[in-house]
Amino acid sequence: MSHSVLFVCLGNICRSPLAEAALRHECARAGLDVVIDSAGTGDWHAGQPADERAQAVAARNGVDIGHLRARQVTASDFRDFDHIIALDNDNLRDLIAIRPARATAKLSLLFDHVPGREGEDVADPYYGRDNAFDQTWAEVTEAATTIRKWLETA
Repeated sequence: MSHSVLFVCLGNICRSPLAEAALRHECARAGLDVVIDSAGTGDWHAGQPADERAQAVAARNGVDIGHLRARQVTASDFRDFDHIIALDNDNLRDLIAIRPARATAKLSLLFDHVPGREGEDVADPYYGRDNAFDQTWAEVTEAATTIRKWLETA
């Protein structure tokens, strides 16, 4: 059975593309076929590549995200994806508010998939130092491992 996952943060240039990359990498290593994408609740970065610091941390970990481009969540995403996973509670609330009546996607928070971290936000590294992106990569990689295991059994 094929699955589809959409990761969502605010601008789709930091956390959600890193989460997308981490899960793609994890699923590829496991030979698991999953449709994976990312988007933002805001549109101001639409069409732009991921933040250079996000690209750098992904590259240091063997993953190229230079081809990814930011986009805004659309109404069809709520039907096209099985799971829409927000990177923080603010974006989860925004997703709940804009969810169409006929939505089929299950909404959740990234850390709800990591035992012991339920309800936590992935901190936004955008205004932080470069090492904040290392922390974000570590967090989304931790979550990608548990999400991949969950998808294998779902």
